[in-house]
Amino acid sequence: MLSSLALPILLLVALYFIMIRPQKKKEKETAKMRNELQIGDEVTTIGGIIGRVVQIKDQDQIVLETGADKNKIRIKRWAIQEKNTISD
Repeated sequence: MLSSLALPILLLVALYFIMIRPQKKKEKETAKMRNELQIGDEVTTIGGIIGRVVQIKDQDQIVLETGADKNKIRIKRWAIQEKNTISD
């Protein structure tokens, strides 16, 4: 009986270490990046919009400045996909 349960348990443990654990680690890193955003950071949203943070309204909203016309767009913090490195 115990030997018949060993393989499914081993597969569940392997699944955890191969899929679930790395995903949780990435989610934690993304949340940390979003919480550490500062004015002047260049970011890309989940929709592909690239802009510079010009205002952090509250814990939930950020104002981005996009393009040469300096258009402003208000987005939710969770919509930030990545922080870009600015190369001068």
